[in-house]
Amino acid sequence: MVDLLASPSGADRRAAVRGLEAHADGVAPLCARLAEENAPSVREAIMAALIRRRSPEVVTALLPLLRSEGAPQRNAALEGLAAMPDEVAPHVEQLLRDADDDVRIFTANLLSVLPHPRAAAWLVAALDDAHVNVCAAATDGLAEIGDETALPALLALPDRFPGDSFIAFAVQVTAQRINRC
Repeated sequence: MVDLLASPSGADRRAAVRGLEAHADGVAPLCARLAEENAPSVREAIMAALIRRRSPEVVTALLPLLRSEGAPQRNAALEGLAAMPDEVAPHVEQLLRDADDDVRIFTANLLSVLPHPRAAAWLVAALDDAHVNVCAAATDGLAEIGDETALPALLALPDRFPGDSFIAFAVQVTAQRINRC
């Protein structure tokens, strides 16, 4: 079945996905294929299979795709991770401390759609990041899921990045959204 994942035929690769989904050892080959799969229909089949498996093993296999140069692979990983909030939760703080700014940005993006009770608190913690784009992503996420507890950290952000008019504007808009809720 694993051999079919490399077939030139998308139909064969989708059939392989269905076959591997039923096997306990199918997660690793599915995640490996996801990292290189170019056909959207096969990527979607892989993600659906992995989301149905919903396990720490799947999350561990998807996390490296946050470093992928391929946007479709990164987006697929983010989609899958967002569907597994309890399994992702143990990794969030480490992801927010990752040496790669992009991974921290993607994590903030993930948190804005992660149905987890601590998501907003993690975004508030991300506002302490030294990289302005991580803070911008956290601010954007808080515009979606933040509440009044985020306001002190949020309102302090423009002072950390004086002269950055985007941050000042984003904080203003986010604070207004939070205050309306």
